[in-house]
Amino acid sequence: MWLLLACAEIEDNDAREGSRPGDGAGDSAADTAGDNSDLPAASDLVDEVRADHGAMLHLSQDHGWPVPTRDGYLFVYLRDGEWSLAGEFDGWTGEAMNCRDGLCWIVVDDPAGGYKFTNGSAWNVDPWSRQYTYDDNGEMSLVNEASTRLERHFGVGGIYMEARTLRVLVPGGGHDRTLFMHDGQNLFDPEAIWGGWHVQDSAPGGVLVVGIDNTGERFEEYTHVPDKIEGDWYGGEGDEYADFVQGTIRPFIAGHYGEPGPVGTLGSSLGGLISLHLAGRYAGEYAFAGSMSGTLGWGSIGADNDTMIQLYEAAGHRDTVIYLDSGGQGNTCADSDGDGTHDDDPTSSDNYCETVQMRDTLADLGYEYEKDLFHWWEPGADHDEMAWAARVDLPLGVFASL
Repeated sequence: MWLLLACAEIEDNDAREGSRPGDGAGDSAADTAGDNSDLPAASDLVDEVRADHGAMLHLSQDHGWPVPTRDGYLFVYLRDGEWSLAGEFDGWTGEAMNCRDGLCWIVVDDPAGGYKFTNGSAWNVDPWSRQYTYDDNGEMSLVNEASTRLERHFGVGGIYMEARTLRVLVPGGGHDRTLFMHDGQNLFDPEAIWGGWHVQDSAPGGVLVVGIDNTGERFEEYTHVPDKIEGDWYGGEGDEYADFVQGTIRPFIAGHYGEPGPVGTLGSSLGGLISLHLAGRYAGEYAFAGSMSGTLGWGSIGADNDTMIQLYEAAGHRDTVIYLDSGGQGNTCADSDGDGTHDDDPTSSDNYCETVQMRDTLADLGYEYEKDLFHWWEPGADHDEMAWAARVDLPLGVFASL
């Protein structure tokens, strides 16, 4: 039984150091503020951040950094030393920031495109920027970008479930569907574990991809029932997590970006398990649910709880389009211990046997191949982000075709 899932890489808001950017970071368009009389003064916000660095999070949750003020766009960098702001809007020449007591700031009128902070030798990204992307030099901060980009929202939630960062792939030409994915910190960042998924390289146009960061409690949040592994109990908060996605994250994203067209959910391993649980708990709310190498035998490893296979079997045919895949292999896919899960084949890997069992169960319920049931086997593929990145275009393509 494969239980490996990507480890959490929690945002620490520290700067990433990189090289000086090259030319051509992409098209951009300034977001003109019009009448700025209702906006705060830049000096007031600087005083607020100086008094309490925690104000960076508060101020990021509306527009995001840099913050529009009546004076222009306010950039703030929490760092000692002498720093300049350089970007496409000044040809990367750099303009000195006002720096004192660990806080640097500058106001720029209608900036657009890529930018970084530099002290002449280091070229660092803005860890609080709302918009960003990746280029040959790593992460690149953006401001007022209209083409395809990534956007992040810090500290979402925190009432019923731990607050976390959302990372959103925003298509430049607008979107007509929304896909919620789990383990968000591994989806876009090329420096994530095993190189990440590179979803931005595979996502079809028109798909708004929402990456929901994990908090390091994946075994708890991504599992629908508790299970026992080597004598210890894990998991069982999947209902709460599904409610959090449906009741907090989904309305938050709809409020910022709208929610046209089909809505789906996708993840890998335990993320695949919770995707199917989310779609099942909110039947009719998700047009698509995808599981890549899903841990679909969860509940029967050392316990006698219902697996996701059994829950879907009991529910009968529903309207959600299901995508299942795995790598690995299996020869007999036996259920020799009679627990209902075909996971007793010692040659099985990457949740191959459980995925095949789920596929066959759904087909027996009336799901039709290439219509509302899709299955892919990548023989021998490993259980890691590199393998998922290599075939994530398949479920993304299915979702885009709905």
